[in-house]
Amino acid sequence: MNKKYFFFDIDGTLTNKNTGELVESAKHTIQLLQNNGHFVAICSGRAFYKTAPFAKEVGISNIVSNGGAAITISNQLIENRPLDFDKAVALCEEAQSLGCGILISPSDSVDVLMIDDLFINQVGYRQEPTRYFLNQNITYKDIKDIYKIYIAIDEKDEHKLTLLDSIGHIRFKPPYLTYQHDAKDEGIYKMMSYLHGDIKDVVVFGDDYNDLIMFKDEWISIAMGNAVDELKEKADFVTKNSYDDGIEFACRHFGWI
Repeated sequence: MNKKYFFFDIDGTLTNKNTGELVESAKHTIQLLQNNGHFVAICSGRAFYKTAPFAKEVGISNIVSNGGAAITISNQLIENRPLDFDKAVALCEEAQSLGCGILISPSDSVDVLMIDDLFINQVGYRQEPTRYFLNQNITYKDIKDIYKIYIAIDEKDEHKLTLLDSIGHIRFKPPYLTYQHDAKDEGIYKMMSYLHGDIKDVVVFGDDYNDLIMFKDEWISIAMGNAVDELKEKADFVTKNSYDDGIEFACRHFGWI
């Protein structure tokens, strides 16, 4: 059997999206894949600091995180790029001119920076661990690195942002947009370059819109049964729901375990 290089999304793929819990059969399958000599990695839009503890829980030491901009091999963080600085500043300045509250992640951590308190006043606190820092004496150009941007804007008003699509974004929560790297495919290509692996031996698993970019013709793309229709249409194979042992089902179907 040829060695395969597996890249798994987290939410809704390795986990039950309704509960957020890791699917036990997925964890067991990953162990079997690694026992059979295959390479296994996480491929997530999550920041590295969020992805690493989950990877450890699953028993995976290789990670593509931060939307493809961070590469970890054998538990060693090789690189972790912030957003394009000029594009990020231009987006923030336009959002600011529209009266939108803004949070900035200046590092790969729970810390966010505000130059005013509009975001909290407009949509409240984020529903995940976050440390807020307010500094009214700086501008967005004064922030050294920008890893993520959170912009408080209603979906019906987002067309007012002429720079809406200048950086990858997704609306995880209705009140605000999250701007982050949207380059899972680039992260996979870079990981494979580090490993000197053959692209045709890559296998990816995903379920949501931000996984569309990593469903490529060069390799095998598998959509979970609970995936969005657009991803299923692009997939080479549609397996069962994540919580119905979908990862195990696909890997047994193809004879990888």
